[in-house]
Amino acid sequence: MICPWAEGHELELEYHNTEWGVPSHDDRYLFEMLILEGAQAGLSWLTILKKREGYRAALKNFDLDYCAQIDDEQAAEIFVNYDIIKNRLKMQAIRKNAIAVKAIQEEFGSLSNYIWHFTDGKPIINHWNSMSEMPATSELSERISKDLKKRGCNFVGPTIIYSYLQACGVIDDHIIACPYHTENR
Repeated sequence: MICPWAEGHELELEYHNTEWGVPSHDDRYLFEMLILEGAQAGLSWLTILKKREGYRAALKNFDLDYCAQIDDEQAAEIFVNYDIIKNRLKMQAIRKNAIAVKAIQEEFGSLSNYIWHFTDGKPIINHWNSMSEMPATSELSERISKDLKKRGCNFVGPTIIYSYLQACGVIDDHIIACPYHTENR
């Protein structure tokens, strides 16, 4: 039995089976998930998965240097030419977050080092029987959210960061009956 949230659409199932809850230390992927999770605010994850390729094309596969220098003119062109969420604040957050991530990389050596230092490099493996047991936030997501905001990031509230930690495998929230739970793989 897989996690029920992934049963609605093939994109959700693919993401669930190959990415969600799998520990990642790849800075490009970690940045991609930070941007996509922020883009999801107020929307469904399926909406974001459907627009993921549009984001990859618009942001040159989430190239950090490119994203850090997007100006208003480029943002307007991206809105017209790519299938992304058409929200100016979320578009501005891409640049702000890229600049903040570059500073994090300079300070910590990588975005991975920064994210994983909060858990001493070890994933948190939860043991939920059902999705209803799963929280929307945690002390960890609140702490990271606060720190990212202090560093200049936007769209990084505790709920967004909890989802981000799930996406990056810092937290494994697969239900225990799911074959993709860490202890079942």
